[in-house]
Amino acid sequence: MKTITIDDVKNAIRDIHDFPKEGIVFKDITTALKEPELFAFTIDYLYNYYKDYGITKIVAIESRGFILGGALAYKLGAGFVPVRKPGKLPGEKFSVKYDLEYGSDTLEIHKDALNADDIVLVHDDLLATGGTALATNKLIQLCGAKSVSFSFLCELSFLKGIDKIRPISQVHSLFQF
Repeated sequence: MKTITIDDVKNAIRDIHDFPKEGIVFKDITTALKEPELFAFTIDYLYNYYKDYGITKIVAIESRGFILGGALAYKLGAGFVPVRKPGKLPGEKFSVKYDLEYGSDTLEIHKDALNADDIVLVHDDLLATGGTALATNKLIQLCGAKSVSFSFLCELSFLKGIDKIRPISQVHSLFQF
């Protein structure tokens, strides 16, 4: 049986050129996650990294953040809080508009999703320019939570999004492109 490494996960991610628009190279994580050994390795790695942080809530960003975020919340014994695009959450919510590398968007969270006692880990699949992470941090602050860390499967280091996130929080990515 082969020992799985972070490089195995990284190498399993495929590039999709000109998606979602021309000039963008999309990192498709589904090619890594469809492999049971790679998926299990990734969840176990994240669990071992964060198991002593006292995380009470995983805040995951729509939609690919839900995949690892939900599994990690289960493994850590934490609650799961989705951050969604407009019109997807039924209750009272906070909304934040933000810019991303190829346009702008809005994210929402239920107003009662978090409280001041929560120790929050935000998880998403990829850190690019940092706009989505900063918007999510604003939503978390609107809910009253203060303790936040950020977790990403991968980071596009040439876009320097980590430079925007690091001043406000701890950031961890399994690997960089």
